[in-house]
Amino acid sequence: MRQIDTEIAIIGGGTGGVAAAVAALRSGRRVVLTEQYAWLGGQFTSQAVPPDEHSWVEQFGVTATNRALRESIRQIYRSSYPLTIRARNDSRLNPGAGRVSKLCHEPRVAVAAINLMLAPYLSNGQLTLLQPCSPVAATTERDHIVAVEVAPPGGSADHVVTAQYFLDATETGELLRLASAEYVTGAEAHSDTGERHAPMQANPMNMQAITYCFAVDHVDGDHTIDRPEMYDFWRAYEPSFWGGPKLSWSAPDPRTLELATRTFIPNPQGSVSDSANYQGAEAGDKDLWLFRRILARENFAEGFYASDITLVNWPQVDYFVAPVIDVPDADRRLWEAKQLSLSMLYWMQTEAPRADGRCGLPGLRLRSDVVGTEDGLAQAPYIRESRRIISEYRIVEQDLALDARRDRGAVKYPDSVGIGMYRIDLHPSTGGDNYIDVASAPFQIPLGALIPVRIENLLPAAKNIGTTHVTNGCYRLHPVEWNVGEVAGELAAHCLDLGIPPRAVRGNSSRMADFQRRLDARGIERDWPKVAGY
Repeated sequence: MRQIDTEIAIIGGGTGGVAAAVAALRSGRRVVLTEQYAWLGGQFTSQAVPPDEHSWVEQFGVTATNRALRESIRQIYRSSYPLTIRARNDSRLNPGAGRVSKLCHEPRVAVAAINLMLAPYLSNGQLTLLQPCSPVAATTERDHIVAVEVAPPGGSADHVVTAQYFLDATETGELLRLASAEYVTGAEAHSDTGERHAPMQANPMNMQAITYCFAVDHVDGDHTIDRPEMYDFWRAYEPSFWGGPKLSWSAPDPRTLELATRTFIPNPQGSVSDSANYQGAEAGDKDLWLFRRILARENFAEGFYASDITLVNWPQVDYFVAPVIDVPDADRRLWEAKQLSLSMLYWMQTEAPRADGRCGLPGLRLRSDVVGTEDGLAQAPYIRESRRIISEYRIVEQDLALDARRDRGAVKYPDSVGIGMYRIDLHPSTGGDNYIDVASAPFQIPLGALIPVRIENLLPAAKNIGTTHVTNGCYRLHPVEWNVGEVAGELAAHCLDLGIPPRAVRGNSSRMADFQRRLDARGIERDWPKVAGY
């Protein structure tokens, strides 16, 4: 087994892991970055999730590096794609004109942009990238992690990484488990958190749905896939709270919980201008083709694309039959989640009712090339809820829910290290809960939520910070995960500079102020400007 010694080891190369690496590397630190899948970037890439973000994202509310990533993605389209003159001159180019985001794009373009960000550090030897591999063991001494072993898919450990700081940027908080760090999963009890939407009894196995996303276009010919093995099961599946069959154009409205029927019309003409409806009153999610479209052919030279490309990340493909974290049959559950996604596609191709009265859309073509896999599904499942550290400060619903904070705005933390904004958006969960959708105020990220209660050289760098089951619903999105990862990378570098542990930074007002000035200099916003209604 090969041993690699470094200053900062980042275990997991998803959205937060990449941001953490960028922060640590620009601070001059040596970094080892590991990643399980073929693409770095997590939600942006291997999970194929178009960015979920707040409506002010183009003006403020993200870090400078996150904004640089967004502009790099746009520049790749401008420099390499045959855009129309209108699209090329659009300073806020949205290649997919999807309504979920002001920047809907192909996963592979985000991969290219991320690789460009890291390329200089690979070139000078400052960054060591171990990919694909996953953590399989951790060695600890008292309250420190000493080493982490990683292994390639299906293989035994082939590298052991020693470091002064370890950042857990895995999608499931896997390093927390391996290092025996204190963590929680699932839903906390109301008596514990005081949250309005917390259940009366805690349920560690009650976690949000996961999703295997996939991309499709619509072209001439019959592109029907083989009938999935579990198709009959999923075709008959009607969750008790759903109001109808899972495989349909209908799903509960997240806010009213009433069964709502969506439209699905491939390649609508003149739809690019309609993207101005982004996150409007109805959020655009009633049109499944336009909502998460990642390539709009009207943005490109006439005839270059035969079809738009849209990304299927819909309620119908949310898997909530059972959790995939801390269970012995996780592999089986992941396979079932894949079967659900493939079954939805097969239903659309063969049985789905159409506007013309006929059934089935055989022209729907699974774009495996877009997501970089053989089976056509995203390389990684979109895991909305991770293991979460037990931290010095826990973020609870009453810190930011609009009904609790309407006249005051979200809690202002003296140790703020970033900001975010999204509704508390919990998808149906493995405990049988329907959507929980709660309006929130623009919020801050407290450093206390990144400090474990015991282990001194471990930092969370993804969706594994000290939130609850409820508040994870608004801290799990792309810009917030990036901000958390970037701060974790900066904090590890800062602590190496000073020779002190992270809790010593937060525990001293002068040191905390120094660290916040460091973040300010890096373009990490820590407070919201005054915005309408807050």
